[in-house]
Amino acid sequence: QVQLVESGGGSVQAGGSLRLSCEVSGPFYHIATMAWYRQAPGKQRELVASISGDTNYADFVKGRFTIYRADTGNAVHLQMNKLKLEDTAVYFCNADIALAPMPTTDTYWGQGTQVTVFS
Repeated sequence: QVQLVESGGGSVQAGGSLRLSCEVSGPFYHIATMAWYRQAPGKQRELVASISGDTNYADFVKGRFTIYRADTGNAVHLQMNKLKLEDTAVYFCNADIALAPMPTTDTYWGQGTQVTVFS
């Protein structure tokens, strides 16, 4: 069974850095896209960054966050620099994965990891 396992959340002072990691475990054929979303209390879940062939960033993280795939191909990292108070949220890993050699994919989510930025 495919699972997404996240790590790297925590608390950091504003201006600091954190790196989130997400590893796909279980049998799969191909990972099409990996992404990070976040959800702050009382707000909807929003896309932070995604990576397939290209990378895509939300405007509020451009120039501060970098998403990249691990060389193994089954993990994604989110390097977060210059963190702001408003970056405080639960961050969720997301992946579109094909379990067999066919054109359709299924969407998977991690359990979420808390990022807290304090002043």
